Amino acid sequence: MTSLFEEITPAPATDVPVRRVTITVNGQPRTLDVEPRLLLAHLLRQGLGLTGTHTGCDTTNCGACTVLYDGAPIKSCTMLAVQADGHEVQTVEGLGTASELDPVQEGFTHEHGLQCGFCTPGMMMASRALLNANPDPTEEEVRFALSGNLCRCTGYQNIVKAVLWAAQRERDAQPPEEAGAEAATDDVPVEQEA
Repeated sequence: MTSLFEEITPAPATDVPVRRVTITVNGQPRTLDVEPRLLLAHLLRQGLGLTGTHTGCDTTNCGACTVLYDGAPIKSCTMLAVQADGHEVQTVEGLGTASELDPVQEGFTHEHGLQCGFCTPGMMMASRALLNANPDPTEEEVRFALSGNLCRCTGYQNIVKAVLWAAQRERDAQPPEEAGAEAATDDVPVEQEA
């Protein structure tokens, strides 16, 4: 043995049925043979090496395992991997790139929205889902959207500020023609009757 730790795993059982699934993960189609009982969180972490999806409770209480499933936030610790067959899954690794962070990631950095970091991936994914659906949320709407995610370090205030910062950043980056039809009609002079 050359390392301090070597994981010993039993030989896989040969009589366990598997099912072939194709899941688009972070934009990449992945075809895998999985046991029908395998949780999506475990497939992402152990099967695909996407360890940003954390598992904290396995009961949907903490939200650390939140991913986007066809754009909607779900808790991957209670969804079977076979249920994701033919669907899109986005994890925190798929938010930004090495050279360009997603505005949510920037917001968490800028507004100190992370402390220990354990809840951060789930918080970011729930935040991304909110901003995709509502680009101008109120503080109450942010708090409601994140209500299924726990932060044991009590960093909620900065997390909410981070999401609001990201929303503002995205609105500021929007080209004027996408800002809405109302903005275009506000500049039109109104004729007054004599």
